[in-house]
Amino acid sequence: MTAEQPTILATSGGLKFGERTRLEFGPLLHYAIDLAGVTGRAPKLCHLGTAGGDQRSFNAEFSDAGRVAGVEVNHLNLFTMPPVRDVAEFVLSHDVVWVGGGSVANLLAVWQVHGIGEILRQAWQAGVVLSGVSAGSICWYLGGSTDSFGPELRVVKNGLGLLPYGNGVHYDSEAARRPTVHAAVASGELPLTHCTDDGVGLLYRGTELVEAVTERPGAYGYVVERDASGESVERKLETRSVR
Repeated sequence: MTAEQPTILATSGGLKFGERTRLEFGPLLHYAIDLAGVTGRAPKLCHLGTAGGDQRSFNAEFSDAGRVAGVEVNHLNLFTMPPVRDVAEFVLSHDVVWVGGGSVANLLAVWQVHGIGEILRQAWQAGVVLSGVSAGSICWYLGGSTDSFGPELRVVKNGLGLLPYGNGVHYDSEAARRPTVHAAVASGELPLTHCTDDGVGLLYRGTELVEAVTERPGAYGYVVERDASGESVERKLETRSVR
């Protein structure tokens, strides 16, 4: 079972500290899984930890979280080599892809070497739900603000471009995020840009933004665009809570 149309949930959330395991799936990650519409069996989730360097210790914690949630988790590690001969077949055998946070610049570079972007496009078009947090959000867009190069934020513009917008993550929790996005949109470095406070996800059907959802009360999504005078303007999105 897959989503009825190409679906992306781009987030600044999704995981939480667990009661008996270090991590548990939060409401946003559960929502991403629900979007696949799986019935009668455990959902299958493909985790890509490229942005964090494919840390096996984190993979183990993520697998524990999947076990608690009743989800079959498999990891697509690219260090030191992919775990399977046919990566496309592996990815397409899952219901959901979840991309973890870390360095989006490094993620995009490694993915390019292995042709992962085209594989993820095929999965998206086939109805596999694409989702992720932070770097795992920015990657689906044309680009966004990142600390991949150091504490001073810079803009990457070589995202996969499945979504024809810019992306801003951690919009309310890191002071430099909002002004960096606004400056990039005003200058034309980023196009119209969709942003998320921590705990917020943006749902797309095809390339259309259809809903902003949150696992944290008082957190929102935003649209930042350039007006006729060349200034950036921000609009807060109506945001629905998911539990």
